[in-house]
Amino acid sequence: MNTGSYIDGKWFHPKSERLVRNINPADLNDVIAEFPAATSQDAHRAIEVAQTAFKNWKRTPGPERGRVLWRAADIARQRADEIARTLTREEGKILKEAKGEVLKGISLLEFYAGEGYRMHGKTLPSEARDTFTYTVRRPLGVVGLIAPWNFPWAIPVWKSAPALVAGNTVIFKPAELTPATAALLAEIYEQAGLPPGVFNMVVGSGSVVGEAIVNSPTIRAVSFTGSNEIGGALYVKAAQRGAKVTCEMGGKNAVIVMADADLDKAAVAIHGGAFGSTGQRCTATSRVIVNPAIKEALTERLVNAAKKIKIGSGLDETVDMGPAVDEKQWKTDLDYIRIGQEEGARLLLGGNKPEHLDKGYFVEPTIFDNVAPGMRVFKEEVFG
Repeated sequence: MNTGSYIDGKWFHPKSERLVRNINPADLNDVIAEFPAATSQDAHRAIEVAQTAFKNWKRTPGPERGRVLWRAADIARQRADEIARTLTREEGKILKEAKGEVLKGISLLEFYAGEGYRMHGKTLPSEARDTFTYTVRRPLGVVGLIAPWNFPWAIPVWKSAPALVAGNTVIFKPAELTPATAALLAEIYEQAGLPPGVFNMVVGSGSVVGEAIVNSPTIRAVSFTGSNEIGGALYVKAAQRGAKVTCEMGGKNAVIVMADADLDKAAVAIHGGAFGSTGQRCTATSRVIVNPAIKEALTERLVNAAKKIKIGSGLDETVDMGPAVDEKQWKTDLDYIRIGQEEGARLLLGGNKPEHLDKGYFVEPTIFDNVAPGMRVFKEEVFG
């Protein structure tokens, strides 16, 4: 497995004393990789390389750029099982969910490959005689893509594929918790024929690599997925210097169940939204607001369904839910369970670390009742 950073078509280990240590959250004895983290100098070098590569990549015809993505989709399909198992091993989600994520990424590559033929401008009517008015779509230049750990394959694909097919060059900062899946994407782009310097991956902390990306005057656009706190600060910094910024941040999503709802269907939808991906999604269902007339019946369905969830290593295909991604998130989950109880919410189910799963960051499926709108567990994103 390639480890470290990927700049100008080459893998290398930065000269850094701080290590990226990649551990399977379902089995803490399983160390997947360990390598030096990138420095700000590494990030700046990647940006310089990408700026140089942009001169030729922007002149590459759109259909030709699209064919690179199409080849990447074919290669990813051939390596789909490898990608899914790597994803499960380092992020923790169950293999079924990982395979679904890999297929989503492949579909995105195929779709954006076709965009190479659709770089349409517009012709417009002119109010002046003998004047032809039209628009042409051009790439921006070097773009910075900052991805999270919870979808370490799909999100990097849906950021990088449209950027590349449009003719931009990329500085990609994956989450330090999931560098192995990110490395597979870099490998696949290389195998698909992407020229050196067009896609560069720099594995390091947000405070070092992320700051270098956000503050560089060469970076024309930044795409960020992560927390509200970091995204808000990043947006201000990048926008102040005129860069384009898109942010996908946190959520505290509610399901509203009306009195005439089909409760069996509602329970299935809520169950999947809440416990899928161990709840580690900005789109996860974290609140249920229900008509009092049907509350007891719906609650019974939700508790019974959650009791049947089998938790464990995602590599075991009989398992329904994996671990929290790391110790920090695991402690956050347990802290919010404690906070909910202290605030007066009634714990209906779960709330503990399973005793038989002592080698990983596991938390029992947990449901609270009697949650008031002023409580922190009602207002704040837990991400578990």
